[in-house]
Amino acid sequence: MKSSLFTLNKADFIKGLVIAVLTGIITAAYSTVQNDSLHFDWKAISIAAISAAFAYITKNLLTNSNDEFLKKDPS
Repeated sequence: MKSSLFTLNKADFIKGLVIAVLTGIITAAYSTVQNDSLHFDWKAISIAAISAAFAYITKNLLTNSNDEFLKKDPS
C-alpha cells in the first residue's frame, strides 16, 4: 500500500535504502572508470548515496498515494 501525503511507511524506507546502495555502487563504478584505478573516494560515494536516499524519502513524503505532488488523497 502506498503512503498518503506527509506520511511514510516501512516500504518507503526500504526503497530509500535500496536507492542509497545502488547510487553508491554506480558512483563507485563511475569513479573507477573515470580514474582508471580501483581507488574509491568514500566521501563522494557516501554523499551521493545519502543525497539520493534523502531525495527519494522527501519525494515520497510530499506525494500522495496517487503520486501527485502536494495534493490531498482522493476521498
